Amino acid sequence: MNKQMKKTKLSTKIILAMVLGLIIGLLFNPEISLLPQNLYKLLESYAFAPIGKIFINAIKMLVVPMVFISLVNGVTQISDIKKLGRVGAKTLIFYLSTTALAITIGLSFALMIQPGSNSSLTSGNAAYEVSEAVNFIDILVGMVPTNPLQSMVEGNMLQVIVFSLLLGVSINSIPKQKSKIILDLFDSMNHLVLKMIDIVMLMAPIGVFSLILKVAATLGFDSLIKLSLYMITILLALFVHLTVVYTGSLVIFTKLNPIIFFKKFWNVMTLAFSTSSSNATLPVTMETVEKNFGVHKSIFGFTLPLGATVNMDGTAIMQGVATVFISQIFNVDLTLSQLLTVILTATLASIGTAGVPGVGMITLSMVLTSVGLPVEGIALIIGVDRILDMCRTVVNVTGDAVVTLIVAKSENEIDEEIFYSDKNLMLDSTN
Repeated sequence: MNKQMKKTKLSTKIILAMVLGLIIGLLFNPEISLLPQNLYKLLESYAFAPIGKIFINAIKMLVVPMVFISLVNGVTQISDIKKLGRVGAKTLIFYLSTTALAITIGLSFALMIQPGSNSSLTSGNAAYEVSEAVNFIDILVGMVPTNPLQSMVEGNMLQVIVFSLLLGVSINSIPKQKSKIILDLFDSMNHLVLKMIDIVMLMAPIGVFSLILKVAATLGFDSLIKLSLYMITILLALFVHLTVVYTGSLVIFTKLNPIIFFKKFWNVMTLAFSTSSSNATLPVTMETVEKNFGVHKSIFGFTLPLGATVNMDGTAIMQGVATVFISQIFNVDLTLSQLLTVILTATLASIGTAGVPGVGMITLSMVLTSVGLPVEGIALIIGVDRILDMCRTVVNVTGDAVVTLIVAKSENEIDEEIFYSDKNLMLDSTN
């Protein structure tokens, strides 16, 4: 009992690290200057920046092998090709539907609140270098790798997913006596990667502390005040999507208790907030879904890697609000057909959006171009996008988990005893 009481939840440590990093970062902020800037620059160069980068790199190091191994494992667990097609169809339908709904919510809130009306901001407030947006046809063509090893080295997740699916299906198509050694190999590798995740997560609190401290120390209060209505609009839309769409879907389609879901998923949400990356959070998401929710790896091994690449509901909300905000700044009235174009373009753009920090700005340029708005308007919101990126990543990873539970429940591939048990809280404590 005493030993159990001494154990501190890792999620609690992460939250405390976030709060401490926020407080110390604000003390270093130039607009407060309660701590000397020279000391911050020294610590940032030799402590905070290296530690934060090492933590992110350590997690990203596991992403490609985790996706590759988990997808192959997931597909080989579904020996029935019809079931594989059924699971794939359900997953894509839910992901694309929630994304379209997310951007609709974002547009609706932006049109009601009108954050860009009567604003004193102009495009001359900041500079933004426009990145080239890839069209949807190029995304489809680029999904098939010419060199799968190069795709893994470069972290091209769509190509890794396609190759992994092909390999898994191919393993299923050969006799079991010949494929047994390959199946055992991938199963062992899966356990190995999970153990590596446990080790890397031991440094999560100090890594999160370093990342949050830098954000708090460099965020300008003036830009926050000027863009506060824009930020509030996005945060409201994110909150509604998280609490209404996801919670409602979880209750309607699975009958599972949403309070237990959020309690057991909290550690992943805090990690997603601090890293701003769905891909960086993916290994922990997968282990949490298996250990805390009892989802079989044949489901989450397929749905979660796919979701980290194609399911970007939080990003879609940002794009909807940002499009209306920029149109109002430039006094451009969007027609109904243009609003529908925004919904379609942002939904399709999410398929090619990598789960890394800041990539939403690139796909936003594609959305703005589709309705004839100046891409230079992105300069108006780039200053506050970091904090919003952290919030929308939480929505993205939560959506991945909810859809995974929905698909698992429909296929009877979830152990509800594990979901409702308090004895299977993964990463609740460190040894």
